[in-house]
Amino acid sequence: MLISNRVKSMPPHFFSSLVKKVEAARASGLDIINLGRGNPDQPTPPHIIKALQKAAELPDTHGYSPFNGIPEFRNAVADFYKREYNVDVDPSTEVAIIGGSKIGLVELPLAMMNEGELLLLPDPGYPDYLSGVSLANIRFETMPLLEKNRFLPDFKTLQDEVKKQAKMMYLNYPNNPTSAVADIPFFEAAISFAKENEIYIVHDMAYGGIGFDGQKPVSFMQAPGAKDIGIEMYTLSKTYNMAGWRVAFAVGNADMIKAINALQDYLFISIFPAIQHAAIEALSDNQQCVKDLTAMYEGRRDVLIAECRRIGWDVEAPKASFFAWLPVPEGYTSESFSDILLQKAGVVVAPGHGFGKHGEGYVRVGLLASEERIKEAVERIEKLGIFSSSGV
Repeated sequence: MLISNRVKSMPPHFFSSLVKKVEAARASGLDIINLGRGNPDQPTPPHIIKALQKAAELPDTHGYSPFNGIPEFRNAVADFYKREYNVDVDPSTEVAIIGGSKIGLVELPLAMMNEGELLLLPDPGYPDYLSGVSLANIRFETMPLLEKNRFLPDFKTLQDEVKKQAKMMYLNYPNNPTSAVADIPFFEAAISFAKENEIYIVHDMAYGGIGFDGQKPVSFMQAPGAKDIGIEMYTLSKTYNMAGWRVAFAVGNADMIKAINALQDYLFISIFPAIQHAAIEALSDNQQCVKDLTAMYEGRRDVLIAECRRIGWDVEAPKASFFAWLPVPEGYTSESFSDILLQKAGVVVAPGHGFGKHGEGYVRVGLLASEERIKEAVERIEKLGIFSSSGV
């Protein structure tokens, strides 16, 4: 089998190995409660589906899309940012249409960086950031996300040589996997740091539509100077349960947007026009579906946290996203704890070490099952005796 050295150098896919473990456990007859995934468990809202159906019946959606996406979609993105964040975006020069934000995050180093240049990545962080590192044959350094710093990077701890060499930096809030949130002062500090060191910022806002306790996550673009130095990527996958539709966009710095579009002209052209019309409906219509989805996740969060605390698991409630980042009990690693939950309780969680060195000591739990199943999952964990004097 012929495989290029570039593909051979790709890092092992963390979620692929987790899926194999889950499949083996399910094949053994276990009733699995899967809280380890990041795939929304609810369907796409009906009005968005109807928009796709209607658009797919139009002959002019059956051909190639314009290279940079249909103008109506770019205009809808600009209107969305003005309405939701009071940010002005030029739809002709400051918006890029992307086939899912994963593509954007993986392709951006290819579009903007030369071989051997340095990318700053959060640790823990989304594992596929490393795919972009391998494909572009660049170097990377990590920025530790520590609980004592509210899981925000401390730029002062970066070595001078790293600051000097870095060309681009990824940020991600609400954060996957920690569920941490950032505020405008943090983004202002990040922009100041980036400008001082001539580093571009890419903010991954995949979970931007999901905030709890009445608090809406802020956009990086709301911070003064953001467009001078960076872009923000926003996917419809989580906010609108459109994960399988593969549609997202980037907004911000015109030069970075131009680089994305230039690469995509060669790789993709653009997305099926009918999907773009459905995305317009998602962004432009009444946002009650987003409010309802957020309320559902918040209810699940409340059940998870209450049940964990009831059995003696000392956990913090996430403020956003559909993940909870929970500490592993003493005497276990992230992997050994996750394996025990799977093998002895049929409960799947994602071990933190899969997200980076500083993910060790935690597990990521998805709010992607019903309240009843989440409660049952914690009851199964309780029976293991891990959080009592009896041990396992």
